[in-house]
Amino acid sequence: MPYFESPTDGTRLHFVDYGPADGPVMVFVNSAYFSTEMWEYQTLPLAAEGYRCVGLDRRGHGRSDDVWGGFDLDTLADDVQGLIEHLDLRDLTFVAHSVGTAETVRCLTRHGSARVARVVLVGGMVPGVVRSERNPDGWAPEAAQAGNAAFQHDRAAFFADGARDFFALDRPGNELSDAYVQYMVRLCHASTARAGTALGQVIAALDVSEELTAIDLPVLVVHGTHDTSAPFELTGSRSAALLPNSVLKVYENAGHGLFATHAKQLNADLRKFMAEA
Repeated sequence: MPYFESPTDGTRLHFVDYGPADGPVMVFVNSAYFSTEMWEYQTLPLAAEGYRCVGLDRRGHGRSDDVWGGFDLDTLADDVQGLIEHLDLRDLTFVAHSVGTAETVRCLTRHGSARVARVVLVGGMVPGVVRSERNPDGWAPEAAQAGNAAFQHDRAAFFADGARDFFALDRPGNELSDAYVQYMVRLCHASTARAGTALGQVIAALDVSEELTAIDLPVLVVHGTHDTSAPFELTGSRSAALLPNSVLKVYENAGHGLFATHAKQLNADLRKFMAEA
């Protein structure tokens, strides 16, 4: 299996590298709890079409090392940059989901965009969901901490009980088999309790609004109208307004897990964005 070592502390990180080596490069950055398998409806068909689809399992996730430290946003961004440099990727397109959008933004503002051509933020947590001076309508900090406490108390129930809302399965057109939903729940359990708890704290403190204004690349913002994990008005709408060069695509009825429920629509938008931006 392909692995590389984190440039920060030597943590062994698993990665995938699908498609032709000379194809247009797409670097996928995962949601919390998930490994690269979350992107199967994107990476497999796009790699078959000639795109080079790359991604890593975040530390404490999937097949990467189970570690205690390194879950601050700077180190997580350094891990992403480490993969890019390990494979010497250039002219790449970031495709990031949920908290992975925060890692992507920090990677760009921390390491620069010399190797990056464009960015796609899918169901992003950025610029942040918790109430702050820049986000007065955000969630109360106490509510975020209560959610983190529920995760720590019984993460099995947290994943199982949240699956339907994650994919907005009560909305028209969002049809996934029970088997697939249960598979995704099992994928979440491949992340460690330590990793999940630490990322919850990252989300509770997240505010990258100023960093978004510094990104001068073309950015496609994709968000669902029924995303309860990262409500559109707090995240996708604000991100599109803060980014200097963004295009906003709003998916009607889509939830946080639109990479599965709206896979064909997302893939079409990815192809178009890569061709035009």
